[in-house]
Formats: sequence, structure tokens, C-alpha cells
Amino acid sequence: MKITCLGTGTPESHKRRASSGYLVEVGNDRILLDCGGGVVSRLIEAGFTPGDITHLFFTHLHSDHMMDYARLIHAAWDEKSPPIQVFGPSPLKEITEKLFGRNGVFSSDLTARTEFPGSQEVWTARGGTLPRPWPAPALTEITAGFSYEAEGWALTSCAAPHAQPYLDCMAFRLHTKTKAFVYSGDAGLSPEIEALCTDADLLLHWCYRLAHETQYPTVMKYSPDAGQIAEMAERAGVKQLLLTHIRKHMDEARHHADMLAAARAQFTGSCAIAEDLQVIEL
Repeated sequence: MKITCLGTGTPESHKRRASSGYLVEVGNDRILLDCGGGVVSRLIEAGFTPGDITHLFFTHLHSDHMMDYARLIHAAWDEKSPPIQVFGPSPLKEITEKLFGRNGVFSSDLTARTEFPGSQEVWTARGGTLPRPWPAPALTEITAGFSYEAEGWALTSCAAPHAQPYLDCMAFRLHTKTKAFVYSGDAGLSPEIEALCTDADLLLHWCYRLAHETQYPTVMKYSPDAGQIAEMAERAGVKQLLLTHIRKHMDEARHHADMLAAARAQFTGSCAIAEDLQVIEL
């Protein structure tokens, strides 16, 4: 199992970090977990194309986790790739229809690309056939507790305390016969999250605040600091911890040092701050 961090940031515009997105390679599958702003560009920087993606799983539908969804689907379609299998909470089907449906926001673009004679000429010269279909990802709406099995890997999920009841939010565990990787999405601590993390080889957990940032009590409830995340990871038997979803003001060496010191005081495994284009082999 190979994991590439494509986006380790937040909704903020930040040159160093794209918004949330992580690529997992298992066998012949290329699995994308979330697809926030900038993720498709990072995917290309990492040596892939949108058409390489076989599966896309959304933890939740905040914009910073799905802003590049339309770009990914449109670009994969233009590469003549098989439809991407897309999984995420409601209203994912409605969003997709409003993007790529006959009355969707891209309907004028897609009509031109499929009906304009010049576009048809280019399409057939590239090996396409007419009539050219519109993008049609293979969609499945999911809820917490969803599980999925594929050749050589499986995915399970649980609820992630974050923005309920306004958004359904999940964390994912992706495992093979020998390795397990947990991605928290945006998550507060909970018994369900801890159970999902049991004996994971790698936990990628959001760390949205510094320990001294206590001015937002509601946010604090769903945003554990580095030490709290590490304490949970230690209890769960996690082997390696990566902190992600790093805000712009946190992205300084002194803050990184404080976060890692707090985490290492609680956690006996390997611990680091995730970086865009970082690759982890399990």
C-alpha cells in the first residue's frame, strides 16, 4: 500500500498546501480520499492523471474536501477513461446532477464539446466515437458504517464528529491482508474513531488548532490538539501518526516543533506533520 498526500491544508489559500486529498495505491487500483481545491494539480505533479483514479471516497462534503471534484470527473472523461467509482454522503447525487446533468452548470460546455462539429472532429481523431456521452461517474451515496470490498483491499467507515447535523461526516479505514491505514477526515475524538484506529499502521488525523487556541469552545469540541490526538493513537495501538489539515498560521517551524513535542510526549510511535506530495509506503 502506497499513500501520497496530495493536499494537507485547509480552505485557506496556501501555496504550500492544497486542500484535503490523499491517494492510495493498492494493486491495480488508485483510490482518492477527498478531492479538495488544488488536489488535481498535485495529482498531476505526483505523476498521475485524473484518468488513473479508479475510486473516489468523500469523508464529507465541505468545499475544501470536494472543490476539485468537477475538475477530476471532467478531466478523466476527456481522457476517455472508464467512469470513476464515486462514494460519498448525500447530497452527492444531487451535486453531481447539478454539475454534469442536462440542466447542470456544465451543460453548455458539454453540449459544445459533444455537438460542435470541430469538437467532434478532434474527438474522433483521438479515437473517440460518436455520439459522445457526457461524464457519468458511477455514484453511490453512503452513510457511516458503510463498507466496501475490492480485489486486495477493503474499506470500512464510522461517523466522524464534525459538522452534524448539517453534513454527514465519516472517517475511513482502508486495509489489505497485512496493512491498515486510517484517515480521520475532519473529526473530533470519539470511541468510534478510536476503535477504527485499532492497530493501524498509519493514522492520518486532522489537527486544526494549536493547544493554546482555546477561544472557540465549540470548535475545540471537534478539534483535538496534537497531544490529544497522539494520546488516542497510543491507546489504539497506532504505529505511525501523521498530523494534517494544517492551517496557514500553524505552518511555522516553531508551531510544528510544539505540536510534535506534545504528540511525542503521548505517543511512542513515529509522528510527523504531513506535507503535500509526501509518500508513505506501508
